[in-house]
Amino acid sequence: MFGFRRWCLLALSAASLLCVDAKSSTGDSVLVVVDPSNQDKYSLFFDGLKDSGYKLTFRSPKAEKPVVIADDVPNFDHVILLAPEARNLGKDITPQSIVQLLSLKTNVIVTLPTKQSPLHSLAAEFGLILPPPGSPLISYFPQRDTPSSLIPIPIEDHSSPALTKHIEPVWFSGIPQALSTNPLLIPILRAPAESFASETLVTSGSADALVESAEKGGEGLWAGSALAAVTGFQATNGARIAFVGGAEVFSDELAQKEVAPYVKSGNADFSREVAAWTFQENLVLRIDGVEHHLAHENTTVAKEQYTNNDNVVFSAYVSKWDAKQGRWEPYSGLKDLQLEFTMLDPFIRTALPPVRATPGKYSTTFRAPDRHGVFKFIVDYKRKGWTSLQSSTTVPVVPPRHDGYPRFLSAAWPYYAGAISTSVAFLLFSTAWLAGEARDRSSKKAKGSKAE
Repeated sequence: MFGFRRWCLLALSAASLLCVDAKSSTGDSVLVVVDPSNQDKYSLFFDGLKDSGYKLTFRSPKAEKPVVIADDVPNFDHVILLAPEARNLGKDITPQSIVQLLSLKTNVIVTLPTKQSPLHSLAAEFGLILPPPGSPLISYFPQRDTPSSLIPIPIEDHSSPALTKHIEPVWFSGIPQALSTNPLLIPILRAPAESFASETLVTSGSADALVESAEKGGEGLWAGSALAAVTGFQATNGARIAFVGGAEVFSDELAQKEVAPYVKSGNADFSREVAAWTFQENLVLRIDGVEHHLAHENTTVAKEQYTNNDNVVFSAYVSKWDAKQGRWEPYSGLKDLQLEFTMLDPFIRTALPPVRATPGKYSTTFRAPDRHGVFKFIVDYKRKGWTSLQSSTTVPVVPPRHDGYPRFLSAAWPYYAGAISTSVAFLLFSTAWLAGEARDRSSKKAKGSKAE
């Protein structure tokens, strides 16, 4: 009996470990805008989100409730727009309201249609350049029995910071995006080098149609791996939005379709990775606090001001969100964190390395510049795919007090010697002068007494 109970407890503990929810750092409420007739089409994607602990609320594109924003407060932590072909997504879902959602730190997944829609103007707001309407991504390689607009895209490991594990090739059908120079854009899935997007749908393999599109220039032919099929954007406040070139990426059909004999596609894993990054499960950092003090002091209490040439110790504590545990954990994996000590311009820029003995702590020691003024300790860490770390602490640097200067300067000993020698010479001269004058007076008195 005891053995049976023990095995039951072991089985329950193993099941609990396998069913750990991956939680978002910003919340678990999700609004999904999808046509009710297509809801079952993405059941695997929705079930994966539910298994991860998300609470899904479905809404038809024509419905007006539940509203996304009420009284300038978002009602959901995340929004998924899976109705790309809908002409209208509701009065409360417009390009302007989606931008407002990001400013309120709500994460959004947007699937783009091939036809012209308001979502095209939304993409332009984030620095994405879309091809003309009706220009899907096309590729004839590798040779296959599927339409040329349904492309298997291989994914190399570490090709994007948003993808954290190995993923099999992904089936893609939709429109690509050309990326501007906006540093906040993050290509998640690149288009194959041999692919192109043309306003002429070249499904029959006609070389004449391809040449005709190429002759039209940039508006007729878009080609190469410079294009992206899925693109992410991270706002300066940490909110994230992902633009997916086609909703079919999330479909059950492509998730179960094989890319090779007995090799299932990576669409299911890829969809989950895109959602995990967009919903801020992965690559989320924060600064828990900073400290600064004099190097020779053991206390960690920050000083109100520093003096020129003081040796200053600055420390920052960084945490990373652990989606499986659902909590913040100290993180010492940053190797290129830097500190700037600035007054308008950086006077000091130095590395901020991790402290081995203390997880999550980064510390450095430097000498304050020989200039007084109001300075700032600035940590500004920005990397593709990661949430940015920003910290600014103001502190004045003042000259030494009147009693803070050294009593004697070694460089001034020549002047000290000159002053001392002059003083000694003056004393000797005065003594000799006064002694000579007294001697003259005494000799005169002696002569007068003899004469009398």
